[in-house]
Amino acid sequence: MEKKKFYITTPIYYPSDKLHIGHTYCTVATDTLARYHRLRGEEVMFLTGTDEHGQKIEDKAREAGVTPKEFVDRIVEGPGGVLDLWKLMNISNDRFIRTTDDYHVQSVQKIFRRMYDNGDIYKGTYRGKYCKPCESFWTESQLVDGKCPDCGREVQDAEEEAYFFRLSKYADRVRDLLENTGFLEPRSRVNEMVKNFIDPGLEDLCVSRTSFSWGIPVDFDPGHVVYVWVDALSNYITALGYENGRYNDYQDWWPGVNIVGKEIVRFHSIIWPAMLMSLGEPLPKKVFGHGWLLLDGGKMSKSKGNVADPYILAEKFGVDALRFFLMRTFPFGSDGNFSNELLIQTINTDLANDLGNLVSRTTAMTGKYFGGHLPAGCAAWASPEPCDTELRSAALALRDAYEKSMEAFAPHTALADVFRVIQRANKYIDESAPWKLSRDMEANGPRLAHVLYNLLETTRICGVLLTPFMPDAMENLFAQTGVPAEGRTWESAAQWGALPETAAVAKGENLFPRVDMDKALEELEAAAAAAKKAAMPAIEIEPQLTEKVDFDTFCKSDFRVVKVKACDAVKKSAKLLRFTLDDGTGVDRQILSGIHQWYEPETLVGKTLVAIVNLPPRKMMGLESNGMLISAVHTEKGEEALHLLMLDDAIPAGAKLC
Repeated sequence: MEKKKFYITTPIYYPSDKLHIGHTYCTVATDTLARYHRLRGEEVMFLTGTDEHGQKIEDKAREAGVTPKEFVDRIVEGPGGVLDLWKLMNISNDRFIRTTDDYHVQSVQKIFRRMYDNGDIYKGTYRGKYCKPCESFWTESQLVDGKCPDCGREVQDAEEEAYFFRLSKYADRVRDLLENTGFLEPRSRVNEMVKNFIDPGLEDLCVSRTSFSWGIPVDFDPGHVVYVWVDALSNYITALGYENGRYNDYQDWWPGVNIVGKEIVRFHSIIWPAMLMSLGEPLPKKVFGHGWLLLDGGKMSKSKGNVADPYILAEKFGVDALRFFLMRTFPFGSDGNFSNELLIQTINTDLANDLGNLVSRTTAMTGKYFGGHLPAGCAAWASPEPCDTELRSAALALRDAYEKSMEAFAPHTALADVFRVIQRANKYIDESAPWKLSRDMEANGPRLAHVLYNLLETTRICGVLLTPFMPDAMENLFAQTGVPAEGRTWESAAQWGALPETAAVAKGENLFPRVDMDKALEELEAAAAAAKKAAMPAIEIEPQLTEKVDFDTFCKSDFRVVKVKACDAVKKSAKLLRFTLDDGTGVDRQILSGIHQWYEPETLVGKTLVAIVNLPPRKMMGLESNGMLISAVHTEKGEEALHLLMLDDAIPAGAKLC
């Protein structure tokens, strides 16, 4: 009989910087689901990759002094890059796509042309608001407090010639898809999409850009590049050979399941199906929008710098412990608050105390009382006690409950099901008291062997179901408990007795040693500081001028100490601050300075600064500026940094610098 096929994808990640624990969360979840379907005997295709075009990449590459391709190559393929991270985290993807791959470029150009030829793409002019960090266009009504509704940062006015996709044409079909099918989960995401985007009226979508060049060229209109979402969203089918000669299994695998973060649900549940409708292709089986990992109450963001490093965490606690924590602790459809304390607590409670303790005690007692081999016939017991029956029943009912949770995209619930049985097994040890039975082996030996077999068999069943979450650790568990290959299958997880009675049991090192909370937190802080220092680029200083200035010319510049009496932001300007200064003359001096990016006005009142005061007056935003404040400027982490020159407050206003 032909195996059932299952196709699952992560979003393709934007390599503007190193990936963080939030990206790892999504990829580990998708990997766990892929491994679950393989465990069930299905044929699985698991895709992940990187979305490498766009203005943000072009800008960052320019700042770094390299080409955009060189920039993304470093982050994707370089040491500590995306490929290294997924290898470290034991991600079992079958394919990895980069939107700079030749075959993807070829496919996207054909997709764009097909949508153009069928009348769904047309040329116009884009006027609106643009968020560069998110690479998203917004209407005025969609902004929140005048800022990007996704990331909360400033947007900029944008106007350029562009091609548009007739997204509005598909509004009714998309609404029906969202409201009347199970296409998008969790269901709460449906309400968000309909209320925020469908009900106000779905607008046509800008799908090309002319203001930058780092993208896939529109082959029939030079100067235009295909904008990010047509480029990126197409990867789910181009990676299967759609409209290219690289692969030839699109018909075998599509449609599939798209796992994405909630911030890009709009693109995957509205734009993506509308594109496929335009192309006449099948829609995804499902889009699942998981929640965010929050750090200090806010979404982790590479551009904001509030991230947790999966390399450091995996090195400190182990890959499988980190994978388990991510899946166990946070309900998959909801936001979760990440902290190192919570990670350590989860390792100690679930992995060290519950699972690790169960394996350690059971294997140790089997070795101590029976030399590592239970006697034949130990699986049967003529007079089972209630605790025997309860444990066996719980273990035999586990796979069905687990399956229901995994099919509902609830890996956290599946783990809760497994750990209820593990906790029941630990309780069973206390109830059956093997150490008491061992005092009279002649009378109680058969009963003791039966108790230990029950524990080993329960551990085996739990181990099979934990394999998608912690594949390497479960190999270790099976080795210690003597589980053969046929006892590690999906079918065997619903059977009692798949463990041979005389299996070789050997206690090994603890699967998950207990972590010293205080010591670990100190070490994590030190490791994070060291990593940050190592990653910090050299500060770039403006080259010194070679043109010489004679001494008399220099002396004509009048540098004076000034005291800030008042400072406020200039209306309708994102950059200018207006300073009212005491320059020692008894008459207030007004200077305007474009430093709002680095300073809030209220923090500068009372400061002692330096100004050149004999420059000619200059009008800025309708206001007169009389002089210039002196600052130091350099480039740090690819961005300009500015520091006002501040002096000791004891120096009086009007003092001349010479």
